[in-house]
Amino acid sequence: MAAAAGRARRSARLSAAALLALPALALLALPALPPGRGGGGGGGGGVGGEVQPGSAPPLLLPPGLREELRQRRRDLRRLEAVAGGGGEVAAGGLGCGDLSRATAVSILGWGFTKVVARAVLEGGGAVALKSVHGAGREVRRCVQRYGAPAGCRRLAAYKVLKEVTLLQRLQHPGIVQLHGQCYENSGDAELRVTAMLELGSPLEMIQLLQTPWEERFKICLSLVKLLFYLAHSPLGSIVLLDFQPRQFVMVDGNLKVTDLDDASTEELSCKEDIDCTLDFPTKSFPLKCSAVGKCEGINEKKNLFNAYRYFFTYLLPHSAPPALRPLLSDILNATGDLRYGINETMKAFEKVLHLYKSGLYLQKRPLILKDYISLKGFRTVEGEGYKCWPSYSHLGCLLSIHSAEEAAAICNSQSQCQSFIITQQRTWTGRPLASFQSSWTDLIPDTNAVVYIKRSASSGERL
Repeated sequence: MAAAAGRARRSARLSAAALLALPALALLALPALPPGRGGGGGGGGGVGGEVQPGSAPPLLLPPGLREELRQRRRDLRRLEAVAGGGGEVAAGGLGCGDLSRATAVSILGWGFTKVVARAVLEGGGAVALKSVHGAGREVRRCVQRYGAPAGCRRLAAYKVLKEVTLLQRLQHPGIVQLHGQCYENSGDAELRVTAMLELGSPLEMIQLLQTPWEERFKICLSLVKLLFYLAHSPLGSIVLLDFQPRQFVMVDGNLKVTDLDDASTEELSCKEDIDCTLDFPTKSFPLKCSAVGKCEGINEKKNLFNAYRYFFTYLLPHSAPPALRPLLSDILNATGDLRYGINETMKAFEKVLHLYKSGLYLQKRPLILKDYISLKGFRTVEGEGYKCWPSYSHLGCLLSIHSAEEAAAICNSQSQCQSFIITQQRTWTGRPLASFQSSWTDLIPDTNAVVYIKRSASSGERL
């Protein structure tokens, strides 16, 4: 078994080395590219600069491959026209020169079409590099069909160019930022493109399930805001055709979509309603065919149902505040049946957020804090806590609260709790964190703190 593990590690190292040698990342080893061979990130130079990536492929390519290249070139030009030529990247964005000086390149992962690497820029910042995966399934299948590796890599490169074009035009906190791009359009069929993007960490759903409800609600709310933007984007309604958790990353605690090459601004054409059935593995939804021959709202609804099945069902209901659970159940039912559109879903999420931040969700009950003694200017010794789930700390019981009254109610509901302290820490909603303790006897001075101790726990003890 140890020998097998060693072979696997060697194989992984060889794979990474081989991927670094792929033409898609070969630009890293190039000297500064001569004029007309490289594109920077300013003004959309990577798509519409002096050398046109869409120049006609040589005639020696197989006819079928030439036709596929023409189709992708037409699709890209159509997208560029809708996007207004893409000039949304700020001047001074990263270009080929920055890419050639990047160091510490390491492979992060790869998929059907692209490979993603991490690189450190000359100034010290890190970026994600996205390029064609020359050994990926899309290129391999194309080579099997046409026997033209360079032409097949060019075909795949149009997906990277499409993604760059979309990222230049779409500006939203839920979309990774495009820092720049570099391309080389040689005289043969080869087209090398590298997009330089904001670096994030993979979305780990299992880890998210172990986080406090408030953090999981934040993820779902961020996703709803993104889908609202895509439904009303400057390019029209956009659908994420390959909607999977793996297409998202976390950047500084915020959810962002990182893969747009399979996004589409086209809504399905139709002649009658029967042409507009939206099919999923377990459900189908009949939609209307509009007077202009388009399936009404199909992009928006496809995004929303995918959000429901991949995110909402797992992240929204578990360990939510009891008073909010009926509202969350309504959201799940309405998005799962597509009775809500994105506008109604946004309003429902905003209502939950308002109730949660304001404390209006708290059920009326007898005041509990009167059963606690408060000691200002003290806190309990670290390490006197007990563990609870879901906690903001794996070492103790650290929970988000609206007020001391709510903290007292939580403490009363947990048999181990004898005291609590409201910390100076705040969550993204502005709510404080309270640390719940199983003891109160070891107190130390802290001018900024207040310890709340159960009267029953303090009886017979001198405070």
